[in-house]
Amino acid sequence: MHESGENYLETILILKERKGTVRSIDIARELNFSKPSVSRAMGILREDGFIEMEPSGGITLTPEGLAKAESVYGRHRLLTAFLQEVTGVPKEQAEANACRMEHILDQDVVDGINRYMIEREEKEKNNP
Repeated sequence: MHESGENYLETILILKERKGTVRSIDIARELNFSKPSVSRAMGILREDGFIEMEPSGGITLTPEGLAKAESVYGRHRLLTAFLQEVTGVPKEQAEANACRMEHILDQDVVDGINRYMIEREEKEKNNP
């Protein structure tokens, strides 16, 4: 899947958590994209089995779409926390960089960052 598809799935997940229901217009507003661009992307995601579109216009993630969205969003949160902690940059800057990084890092790199963060957290618990 391309970065743009991952971004759409992640956005659907975030909007679903925030609002409860998601429509194409919500995605367009969130990402500052045109409605036709979002409609085209939703058609591709639907054809690929990542989303379902209700007659009312609601968009839901399929189990496969939810798994992918959660994976991307998990990477995003991990990388944001990592960048904030290691570099000391503000959250907004860490999030912007994490958004770009989450799509290109190899899984073993993400796993290593995750291990680092877990080990660091355990050390802090044991040595307050």
